[in-house]
Amino acid sequence: MSEAERIETARRSGRARATTHGELSHIGVTLFLERGFDETTIDEIVAAAGIGRRTFFRYFASKNDLPWGDFDRLLSSMRAYLDTVPADVPLREALRRAVIDFNRYPADELPYHRQRMQLLLNVPTLVAHSTLRYAAWRDVLAEFVGARLHEPADSIEPQAIAWVCLGLSLAAYEQWLARPEADLLALIDEAFVKVGERLRDGAG
Repeated sequence: MSEAERIETARRSGRARATTHGELSHIGVTLFLERGFDETTIDEIVAAAGIGRRTFFRYFASKNDLPWGDFDRLLSSMRAYLDTVPADVPLREALRRAVIDFNRYPADELPYHRQRMQLLLNVPTLVAHSTLRYAAWRDVLAEFVGARLHEPADSIEPQAIAWVCLGLSLAAYEQWLARPEADLLALIDEAFVKVGERLRDGAG
């Protein structure tokens, strides 16, 4: 049964659903794709999920947050991952590994993730909201870089490196969305490796 069919079944049965960040995110993304993001209301989302508005707001602060799923947990996981990287691993390699690990999803989650990223990169309301999420993501990397370089996380070099990592990731995502057969993690790896080599060796 598809996600859309499960939603319709829940609507008709009126039964309460087990609720997680992931389930609510899937339901929201499905409705956004069917009806449009701006046209879909929170009331429609909670009706499809079989929950009340109060329960919804225990998981998400706003409709804009739905496509991000359990983003705060993922950030905590990336911070924990970086904490385990041995000090002798070069900075560029540590960042490459951490970004790839952050974007590692189970195979059955990838179709939802593709839909999610289509929305986040193309719906104007979500593009604007995403700046907050991207800033939180960059902060985790800048903190790590700052600690490695013995500089404040908000100084120019840690911030610039964090921005570069975000740019490489978004470039890989755009390639992935345009090429359904492509491997997301391979594209992220390729972006980090090729751009690093190009900057080291010079263009041309």
